[in-house]
Amino acid sequence: MTDELFLALDVGTGSVRAALMDTTGRIVELAAREHDQIVPEFGWAEQRPLDWWDGACTAIRTVLSRVEGAARRISMVAVCGQMHGLVLLDDAGQLTRDTAPLWNDKRTLDLVRRFEAENAPESYLAESGNPPTPAWPGFKLQWVRDADPQAYRRSAIAIMPKDYINFRLTGEIAMDTGDASCSFLMNPATRAWSPEMIARMGLEARLLPPIRDPLEVLGRITAAAATATGLVAGTPVLVGGADYPMALLGSGACRPGLGSDSTGTGAIVTMIAEKPLLDPEICNVATIEGHWAPFVLLETGGDGMRWARRAFHEGQVSYSDIVERAERAPPGSEALLFLPFLTGERLGAHRNSRAQFFGLGAGHGIEHLHRSILEGIAFAMARHIRIMEQSSGRRMERMIAAGGGARTKLWLKIKASVFDTPVLLPEEPECGLVGCAALAATATGRFPRVADAADSYVRYAEEIAPDPAWAEIYAQVQPVFDRLYHHSTALYDDMESLAARIRPAGRQS
Repeated sequence: MTDELFLALDVGTGSVRAALMDTTGRIVELAAREHDQIVPEFGWAEQRPLDWWDGACTAIRTVLSRVEGAARRISMVAVCGQMHGLVLLDDAGQLTRDTAPLWNDKRTLDLVRRFEAENAPESYLAESGNPPTPAWPGFKLQWVRDADPQAYRRSAIAIMPKDYINFRLTGEIAMDTGDASCSFLMNPATRAWSPEMIARMGLEARLLPPIRDPLEVLGRITAAAATATGLVAGTPVLVGGADYPMALLGSGACRPGLGSDSTGTGAIVTMIAEKPLLDPEICNVATIEGHWAPFVLLETGGDGMRWARRAFHEGQVSYSDIVERAERAPPGSEALLFLPFLTGERLGAHRNSRAQFFGLGAGHGIEHLHRSILEGIAFAMARHIRIMEQSSGRRMERMIAAGGGARTKLWLKIKASVFDTPVLLPEEPECGLVGCAALAATATGRFPRVADAADSYVRYAEEIAPDPAWAEIYAQVQPVFDRLYHHSTALYDDMESLAARIRPAGRQS
C-alpha cells in the first residue's frame, strides 16, 4: 500500500494521543496512553516528562501495528501539546528536574502577586503581550531559580511538553510562536524573546530556545527514536504547536472575527484577531496561521452544573436531569441572575470575586435556579466577548464550540442567543489532531496556507442559530448583569475578610 499518511501526536494533560491521519484530514487510527498528575503539595500539579515519552512511544507503536505498512507511508509528523509545562534540560539533553510543573500549577502565585505589586500593567503589556498569571513559564522559571537553584544552574534550556517530545524524536530543540507567546517573555510585536521582560523577571536569556514557525521542519526521526517508536528513521518532524492554537486551527477558528468556546470545567472564550489585545483581563496567544487569539478564562464553566448537582441534589440526579429542569424555566429565568464566580476569576483585579444569585423571589423554583446558572455563565462569557470586540473594533461573526459544554444543546442555544451569534459544532471533536494534520498537509505542499487546509479539513455537524425571541430578552438582561458584576466588586474584599474571620478552624476556602 502506498497511500500517504500523517502522524499526529497530542501530548495532553491526561494522556498522549497518537493518530494516523489520511490526506483528507480524517483519523484512520487513534490510540492513547494515559498518565497521572502528581500533587506533592496543595495547589501544585506536576508530571514526569519521561511518562510523556513512554506514552508517545506506546501510542505510536499501537497505531502503527493496526495499519499495514503505516510507518513507511508516513510523510510528516506533527506534534502539539499542553501549554505552560516547564521542562528543563542540561547541555547533554538530560532532565535537570524529574517533574515539570503544569499549566494548572499554582506554586508561583506569590511571585505573580509580587510582580503585580511592583509593575503597572501599562509598563509591561506591550512587551509581554499578556497579564501575569501563575500559568506562565516565566514565573515557573523564577520559582526554580529561587527554590531549586542547583537545578536552575545545571539547566541549559527551558522548553514546553511538545518540545520535549520533538527533542526525543529528532534531537533538535525549538519552541513554536504559540508556546513562546504565553511564556510572559516574548515580545508580541517582534515575536522574539524580550530582553526587557527577561531582565524584569531576573532570568537568563541563555535558557530560552530558538522561536520557530510551527510550519517549519524541525528535524528528522533519529535512529534511536525509530527503535523506540517503530517510525522510519529520517521521517520529517515539524516544529508543531501548542495544543490550544492547534485546536483552534483544527476547529476552523483561524480567521479574524471567528470565535471559540471551549467549555469544560472552566471556559475559554477566544476571538481571532489581527493583533494581540492588550488588556489586563485578556490573554493572547499567537495562532498557527499567523494571527492572534485573544482569550479569557472563566474558572466556572461546566463546573457550575457540577456544583448545582452537588449543592441542590446531593449528586443524586444526572446532568441531563438538571438540563431538563432548566428547560422548564423561561429565557431570562424570570429576572433571576447568577454571577458564576464559584472559584473566583483567573485574571483582572477581582480574583477574589464571588458567585451569587440576584433577584430571587418567592415565585422562583429549582428550574429557574438551574437555568440561571447556564445563562449566567453565558452572560459572563458575553461580557468578555464585548471587551474583545471593543478592543479589536470587530464583531464576532461565528462561535465554534468545543469541550464538554458542546454536548448540551440547551446551553448552546442559550449561548447563541446571548451572543446573538450562530454556534458551530465541529464534526470531529479531536480538533488538535485535525490541526496537526492541516499543518502536515500544508508542509507537504497540498495547501498554500494552513487556513486553506483547515477550510478543507474541518467539517461541521451542526449550526445552532440564535432564537430571535430569546435574543431579544437576553439583550435586555445583559446590561443588568454587567451592572451587577460592576457593583458587586466593591464587596469582594469585605467578603474575603469576613470569610477569614468566621471560617471554622482548619478549613481552607
